[in-house]
Amino acid sequence: MDSFTQVLLGIATAELCAGKKLQRKTFLYGAILGTLPDLDVVVAQFMNPVDGIAIHRGISHSVLLFLVLSPFLGWLITKIERGKINFSLATKMVFWCLFTHVLLDILTSWGTQIFWPLPDRVALKTIFLIDPLYTIPLLIFLILAWRKKDDFLSRKKWVLTGIYLSSLYLLITCGLKLYALQQFDNALKTQNIAYDDLIVKPTAFNCILWNANVAAKEAYFLADYSFFDTESITFKKYPKNIELEHLLQGNTDFEKLKEISEGWFIVTKSENQLYFNDLRFGLLTSNSQKTQFAFSYVFKEENGVLKAYEVPKQKRDGMALVKNIFERLKGN
Repeated sequence: MDSFTQVLLGIATAELCAGKKLQRKTFLYGAILGTLPDLDVVVAQFMNPVDGIAIHRGISHSVLLFLVLSPFLGWLITKIERGKINFSLATKMVFWCLFTHVLLDILTSWGTQIFWPLPDRVALKTIFLIDPLYTIPLLIFLILAWRKKDDFLSRKKWVLTGIYLSSLYLLITCGLKLYALQQFDNALKTQNIAYDDLIVKPTAFNCILWNANVAAKEAYFLADYSFFDTESITFKKYPKNIELEHLLQGNTDFEKLKEISEGWFIVTKSENQLYFNDLRFGLLTSNSQKTQFAFSYVFKEENGVLKAYEVPKQKRDGMALVKNIFERLKGN
């Protein structure tokens, strides 16, 4: 999830774990601990673009690291808050602030390597990276809790209410995904499209409009479905372009991107340059003059070696995408 939401979840978790001992200082500790796993984006700034993407939500989001880090940070907090909190409770607070961060990230499309050093990422794809319907209730009830300065029981009541409402929304999105998945599956069968794999995920800022990625033998199919749709689902075909993929075989960045994309990619060619397109996050633009995927990398020659660089995103494209999403979710 986005950093602001993770701050709120960290605060809520810290308050429930140690609010009685630390009072409103849990708002500070929770905010820090709730964002700590995402410091991998800072490390990524000092790496090449592909390696930076590869480490995101890797070791920094692993239970193994949390088990090692929690006692140290717990000990540090006991030294700062001498006499207010013991080592066991401080360690517990640290671990749960870090762990709930990862639990929330697991629900997104990118997922996490929660079981690092195992390479697989866990991604349930039931909620978008930013979803106001999850964040706003949590924010409102944390504000109400903050106003109860020295009354832990009242703060706890407000925090729990925010957690319950936000968690209920997460549960609802799981049910909505299952329903959307069934609609896509039915449409594929009706249109006689044989497929090997299907992933379904929500679009930006909502849980009404869902995207599908379909892997067939020689092509991928992309489609969207809104709960307000009245017409059948339309799938758009994208050839796998195996011949272009062969041109990049053995290239270090290409092999890393293949692994990152979990096989959901196509290679395209434009103006004599090769592009690696990660299909999992859909299209950024899809007009007839220009088709650009949300995550796309162009290969440029550097000292005789092809290196991958992420294609810059234009602000106007992002604004147009959001506008199109909110128009499309009204139904087809």
